[in-house]
Amino acid sequence: MTDILFLAEILIAVLLVIGAVFTLVGSYGLVKLDQPMKRLHAPTKASTLGVGSLLLASMVHAFAFGEGSLHELLVMAFLFVTAPISGNFIAKVHLHLQRGGKELPPPPSEERWATYSEH
Repeated sequence: MTDILFLAEILIAVLLVIGAVFTLVGSYGLVKLDQPMKRLHAPTKASTLGVGSLLLASMVHAFAFGEGSLHELLVMAFLFVTAPISGNFIAKVHLHLQRGGKELPPPPSEERWATYSEH
């Protein structure tokens, strides 16, 4: 029984280190990258994997040393769903801020289409 707990502790430690490294890389990328479109990748990719790894370590600890908990699984699911959406909103804001100066083409006559104009 102690060998299984020892292996669980090693797995938890490895997941915590992986999560910390990904979170550190994501935070560093967010600070160092200069343009908003470049900054999208740091928090949405690296930090999502970092927080996911930390939550996975918490789940392993809960199941190995006490009552199991699936709350972390729900947090991870919401994180993986909302991170791409927030990245998409940041990209749209950047595109709308960069469009000053050039005249946009007229929209097509169809009603169902995606546009980059204000019509």
